[in-house]
Amino acid sequence: MKRLTLAIAALMTPITPAQAGSFKAPEGCEAFLTVQARGCRVSNHYRCSADQPGDQWRADFDQEGIFFLSRINRETEWVESFSFDPKVRQVLEASPADPARFSGLLSSGRDDFDFWLSRDDGTRSHVTGHDALTGRSITIDGVQLQQTEYSYTEVDPEGKILGQAKGNEYIHPDWRMFFAGPSQHWDGLDWVPMDGSPVQFIQPGEPGFAATQPIFECGAVMSLAPLNLLLQQVRDER
Repeated sequence: MKRLTLAIAALMTPITPAQAGSFKAPEGCEAFLTVQARGCRVSNHYRCSADQPGDQWRADFDQEGIFFLSRINRETEWVESFSFDPKVRQVLEASPADPARFSGLLSSGRDDFDFWLSRDDGTRSHVTGHDALTGRSITIDGVQLQQTEYSYTEVDPEGKILGQAKGNEYIHPDWRMFFAGPSQHWDGLDWVPMDGSPVQFIQPGEPGFAATQPIFECGAVMSLAPLNLLLQQVRDER
């Protein structure tokens, strides 16, 4: 936990103009992919030697800096995440009724899930839903992805709906990762369309690798979407 706390502190250090565009992975970790996406977001993906094999981290940045940090395992379960406004750590509870299984999605074309999440503010939530392959593929920035359709509902222990979403995402079978796509999120009154699809995949040595400033659909467009829905869409992605 001490190592993790230090890593988070390092990632949250304000970026000066001279440092902008240079993501530094925590000590013992190595960045391997930068993704510039629609919706004014850039994500830096990295792996850490102290984690379990197959674990991956993702640090999400908007125009103001880092706002979300998450870790998935080889089966793309939401192991833990950190929101910074307000600061909340969320973890996957042990022994889920139906754990998310990326391997099952690839082999059967569908994966249902049913699990609980706990937060350090004392709250818990129950998540149920599914991912399914549509049979369609798409190529973005030279990278071939498979399309999925998904839906999920998140409720509190009393059954009150905290979040709902449905739509499409994309997966890369070899990278064992999900990427956002066109989707709809329930805001309590209506379904709100959103699209955080990837636009550029940037690997080490390529221009734009380790960028911390998003470049697509920034500015006025982002002011149209409530912050809680933007964060919810980021949480969907694995």
